[in-house]
Amino acid sequence: MQILIGCAKVMTGDVPAGMPVGAEPAFQNIADGLAMHLAGYSPDELQALLRVNRNISQENWLRYQNYADRSTRVPAVFAYDGMVFRKFSPESMSEAELKYADQHLFIGSFLYGLLRPLDMINPYRLEGGVELPCTGQRPLFDYWKPILTDWFISSVKADDGVLVNLASNEFKDIFDWKKVMREVTVVTPEFKVEKDGRLRTVVIYAKMCRGAMARWIVQNRVADTARLREFTYDGFHYESDWTFALR
Repeated sequence: MQILIGCAKVMTGDVPAGMPVGAEPAFQNIADGLAMHLAGYSPDELQALLRVNRNISQENWLRYQNYADRSTRVPAVFAYDGMVFRKFSPESMSEAELKYADQHLFIGSFLYGLLRPLDMINPYRLEGGVELPCTGQRPLFDYWKPILTDWFISSVKADDGVLVNLASNEFKDIFDWKKVMREVTVVTPEFKVEKDGRLRTVVIYAKMCRGAMARWIVQNRVADTARLREFTYDGFHYESDWTFALR
């Protein structure tokens, strides 16, 4: 079983001592080319390109200027600080669990394409809708699609052909998702909260549950989709059609 989650916008790079490190990302050369191109932009240009405030554009201008500095690289799963990663909580995992995650978890990234948890990466900020001359003025969603789709399918098939999709919807767009759905078995859990008698998606709860489920799969080495129905988190329980509800 393989798991897919998406990267977070906020990055910290805090790595506890003694944690294992991994290899170079599979698409490091492509990431290097994109980063080199982005390093050519001014802070003002990055601010417009990324649609961020001045402080964030300045921070990421410095990141791209220093991109070649390997001392700033950390394992990907420790680099991001979004809610999914907080609930995945890699700093509290054993070395064996982290190494298992490194074989079973993918992190979607607009700079790196696809990452394994222990792949060494630089801090960055990038959005899927960004269009660059080096991508033929195509949004990064479209740029990555032909690069990642078959490689990703092959990686899932090399395991057991089952993918648990715990990424937000935008990460489907870095793949030909229809082809992924045809070629492998995809399970996409939904996490919903009852409000006014109806089940609705509340983004913060969905992110918390995605991170918690990814952690639960890794820690329990879940290999059978039927077992996913056993997952519970903070009042969320399985109901039907891969929907977990809080009522």
